[in-house]
Amino acid sequence: MRILKYVIGGAIAGVAAAYLLGYDYLFNGISKTYLKGKPGAYIDDGNLFPSNPIAIGVPKRWEEDPEYNSKELPKNLVDNLKHSKTASFIVVRNGRILHEQYWEGYNQLSQTNSFSMAKAVTVMLLGKALEEGIIKNIDEKFSDFYSEFKTKIFGNKVTLKNLAQMESGLDWDENYNNPFLPNAKAYYGKSLVKAVFSRNFKEEPGTRFEYQSGSTQLLGFALKKVLGKPLASYLSEKFWIPLGMEQHAKWSTDDYGMEKTYCCIHSNARDFAKLGQLFLDNGKVGDQQVLNLNFIEQMRTPTQKSQETYGMGLWINHDNPVKHYYFLGLQGQYIIMIPEHNMVIVRTGSYANSPKNDKGRPDQVKFLVNEVVQLFK
Repeated sequence: MRILKYVIGGAIAGVAAAYLLGYDYLFNGISKTYLKGKPGAYIDDGNLFPSNPIAIGVPKRWEEDPEYNSKELPKNLVDNLKHSKTASFIVVRNGRILHEQYWEGYNQLSQTNSFSMAKAVTVMLLGKALEEGIIKNIDEKFSDFYSEFKTKIFGNKVTLKNLAQMESGLDWDENYNNPFLPNAKAYYGKSLVKAVFSRNFKEEPGTRFEYQSGSTQLLGFALKKVLGKPLASYLSEKFWIPLGMEQHAKWSTDDYGMEKTYCCIHSNARDFAKLGQLFLDNGKVGDQQVLNLNFIEQMRTPTQKSQETYGMGLWINHDNPVKHYYFLGLQGQYIIMIPEHNMVIVRTGSYANSPKNDKGRPDQVKFLVNEVVQLFK
């Protein structure tokens, strides 16, 4: 009986310490992962979090290419997709769906987590806000939106462009496996303000490229401040409706309605592909210029500090003979644009061990690009 009292007492003390030290989000994380048989965040976890709706207007279904699904994928490509637990795989050529395939019980209507592909979407919202004059200049200081950052070291120097290009100098360890680091607190915590605004800056902004979810979340806060409405509503109005998306989507939020702008748009592969097509079409849908071409060029132009791998929200590979750029999310969520061949590739799924090269780009992206171009050239 005495041992039981010690165990109970120790457990109570541990819980109390977790709350006092700001680690109470761990209990939420455990309930949403380990208690559901999952090792961490996963592509079907959208219903576990509050969210804001991304509404559609009049849906416009994709046209199918005359050769739609007429070719079987080669064994090495199928093996790669199956081994990496692919949920959906779509190839679009010249604005028409050429190949479409699903595994693991997923289908055209399945909505999965974008993870960090949402970073590029957040940058797209920045571009639209600049275009509409809601934000005057991409070099505006973040501290002009949130004055409390003026007292932080380097906090009064960080610009929106620094945040979009991942050159903010934020003190943020982009580690998805350690539950005590800021990504877990942002993902499972109740308040994004507590998770992100508590961070300091460790170096002069614009000095160095460092991929960080916290930087995009700060950018999202700036957008929310000036728009005065849910970012999901702005996304619906400016992109989801004009693109003719086929399904309502949703954007996960914290408990106070703030979108997790570094991740977590839940949509289907066909609608994700329309985001890629928008970039191939230089921001136009029919005769409508949905996103300013100059801003699109900024997004897909690699920066020197990123070793030519990142622009604003988009990853870029001009080292490969077949040049491409792409949206990238945790566990292998990709929207890949191949301008030379007027192709979009979408791959969603759950693959925690995707190897990357020395520049931080997933090997699978290059593999998919080269295989698809060879198959459908």
